Amino acid sequence: MYDRIIRSATVVDGTGAEPFTADVAIADGMIVEVGKISAAAHETINADGLLLTPGWVDIHSHYDGQITWDSQLAPSFWHGVTTTIMGNCGVGFAPVKPDRREWLIGLMEGVEDIPGTALSDGIQWEWETFPEYLDALRARSFAIDVGAQTTHGALRAYVMGERGAMNEPATPEDIEAMAALVREGQRAGAFGFSTSRTVIHRATDGEPVPGTYATVEELTAFARALTDTGGGVMEAVTAGLLGEDITAPPHELAWMNQISAATGCPITFLCGQNHVQPNWWRDQLQACIEGRERGAQVTPQVFCRSIGIVVCLRSRHHPFIHSEAWLSLSDLPHEERVRRLKTDEALRTAVTGQGMNNILGAVGGFSQWNGIYPLGTNPNYEPEPATTISAIAKREGRDPREVALDILLENEGEGFLHRPIMGYAKGSLDPTYELLASPYTVLGGGDGGAHVATICDAGAPTFLLTHWVRDRSRGPRLTLEHMVRKQTWDAAKLYGINDRGRIAPGLRADINLIDFDRLGYRPIRMLNDLPSGAERLMQKADGYVMTMVKGEVIQAEGEDTGARPGRLMHREAVGGTGRGGGNHASFRA
Repeated sequence: MYDRIIRSATVVDGTGAEPFTADVAIADGMIVEVGKISAAAHETINADGLLLTPGWVDIHSHYDGQITWDSQLAPSFWHGVTTTIMGNCGVGFAPVKPDRREWLIGLMEGVEDIPGTALSDGIQWEWETFPEYLDALRARSFAIDVGAQTTHGALRAYVMGERGAMNEPATPEDIEAMAALVREGQRAGAFGFSTSRTVIHRATDGEPVPGTYATVEELTAFARALTDTGGGVMEAVTAGLLGEDITAPPHELAWMNQISAATGCPITFLCGQNHVQPNWWRDQLQACIEGRERGAQVTPQVFCRSIGIVVCLRSRHHPFIHSEAWLSLSDLPHEERVRRLKTDEALRTAVTGQGMNNILGAVGGFSQWNGIYPLGTNPNYEPEPATTISAIAKREGRDPREVALDILLENEGEGFLHRPIMGYAKGSLDPTYELLASPYTVLGGGDGGAHVATICDAGAPTFLLTHWVRDRSRGPRLTLEHMVRKQTWDAAKLYGINDRGRIAPGLRADINLIDFDRLGYRPIRMLNDLPSGAERLMQKADGYVMTMVKGEVIQAEGEDTGARPGRLMHREAVGGTGRGGGNHASFRA
């Protein structure tokens, strides 16, 4: 007798095949049969009219600190994610010497915008080395499965001390010591190594992430450390990501193709349209395709929509945060501030008149209202250019700040403004469509656990199905089977996680049951539920009838069941193999 049988589901199996109707049987956390099943089960679920997909595999998150105090791992938890990889962008919390803990927190706060107070209060330091960090996580259980990577920033600071933190050149001895720690991390179960090369990524002291200016020799040593231990992926944030260095992208693709071809190490990097050179993404994609012809395995990791800052009246930054009239309300509860702004015309006039003409409320921020949009209760992530704050203000003959304040006061003071900073240079998502349609790209950039008070993109999996498959009206859509494969088997395969990502006998019962017609977002909310009461944005979803991890239901209809079947994943290393040639190491959870 099976544990569960899900009957009459529309199965989208993760392979890219067309959907089909079938029953799915589960026993001991595994899928054991797919088809017309006559056997009995302890529980039978009628899934007629529902989609059955593999659980989403999110390879780009930053739960490295949050995971030590939070077993749920939201917002990803609410959007069907069942597996995630953290330790991206060159920042993490191991290895670390006791006297460098606060510095490492400052690095993560600066790069990933996670409140340092929350990290200081929340992290219970139980480790120094990376293997000890993994041991601490193995003692815990989570809603979803998590894999970790070693990170360039932490390694450099640990091995080189202040020289590493200040981005001084690494000596051959430094490089070998760091590479040895990468090998040690792989043998302890790491899934790869990450680095950041953009000067946009800075610690709170203003210094770029350690490793930003690393030489090809230094990076090659890390790639060889991965292949020497049987596999793993190098993840990179390249220079020029936001157009900060217009000469960078050709050089960045050159070193990645060179290293990957020479060592056999797969490399993935964040790729999207920036607003300075909006067509660079085409050159990057083409360079990856040409690199494959020479033996390289470089995969663009692409976003599913524009990357954008969102702000509300509860945010640390909004256009009125520094106005004297707003500051006079600072001691009032939020509800009272909203009431007064809605009823006191003189106060409203003072607040708008003193407001800044930018979304961050600080000199040097984004100062053009023609690039800022209302987000709406039903969030619109591909808004028409005619709906910018400046366009609305021009049509209505008003000051843009008045329009902005009205939007922020909507929904009982829970309205949001949205400022795309990447992927929306020409007011549409057409470049993103092309990147998503490409067979050479993989999904990433959801950033769960990062930028917690300014960006809320961990709901990317829901957007992929709603916008790109069902709802888009401003351009072509993508097929359901393509988008499911993109965020399941394609992502799992890149990292060698071969026991999930498809609906087939012998694989993990990580499953989403989805009411496709009801699938959608709930409004974003600003919460103060991090340690020390720090704020973060949260967005839940409707339409996930249930999500299973290893056959256990972790959430049903937007409610947490309390089940915690997730564990730290362990990538089995096989040492001494020399040139790697791909991801073929064995794997266990």
